[in-house]
Amino acid sequence: LLIDKQMKKTDLRGAAGISSGTLAKLGKNESVTTDVLVRICRALNCDIGDIMELVPKESYDAVRM
Repeated sequence: LLIDKQMKKTDLRGAAGISSGTLAKLGKNESVTTDVLVRICRALNCDIGDIMELVPKESYDAVRM
């Protein structure tokens, strides 16, 4: 979506009002709050399904090992 909207991560950070630490968490596939996801959706004018996907627990555990 960032490419489609011709935005950089720093542009998203400013538009969504999120910290650089939160942006780093997103880059590492770490957990963030629902509020952060809503802010990103509003900044990008998109639905939550456009920015995330639910990974089955078995797959998630395998990735973390």
